[in-house]
Amino acid sequence: MQEIVNVRIDERLIHGQVAAMWTNVLRASRIMVIDDLAATDEIQKMALRMACPGGIKLSILNCEKAAKNFSNNQYEGDRIFIVIKGPETILKLWTFGLELKEVNVGNMSSNAETKQVKRSVNVSELDVKNFEELATKGVVFTAQMVPNEDKVDFMKLIRK
Repeated sequence: MQEIVNVRIDERLIHGQVAAMWTNVLRASRIMVIDDLAATDEIQKMALRMACPGGIKLSILNCEKAAKNFSNNQYEGDRIFIVIKGPETILKLWTFGLELKEVNVGNMSSNAETKQVKRSVNVSELDVKNFEELATKGVVFTAQMVPNEDKVDFMKLIRK
């Protein structure tokens, strides 16, 4: 059986926290980066491969391919840690039939169009709209930067 052990929004995708802490705590056997742009960018794929811990399988897929692979039960026996850049990817996955039910919100950087809701987590109006739409579908969002930090209800943070 394929098992999704965590879904994390982290626009840095694979980096120290994901590679070292999260992968170990989750006992993940595969990191799956789902990102339409990364899936077509050879330089970014090479960097992601280099950042992936040894002994951990890596998939870098666009939304459609990821959903298709899950529906075909392609990851039999894997403990899968999904990493994506933002809520728009989750919405897109839903359109392809992959309904992720719980998502950990990690790093989302700031820019002129965002507001900070937690340290290292900034959202735009479009992000808020996407999170709200997903919440109405039953998706549960938590904020937790590192595994030993308490989970916080992310929707309460963005509704403040």
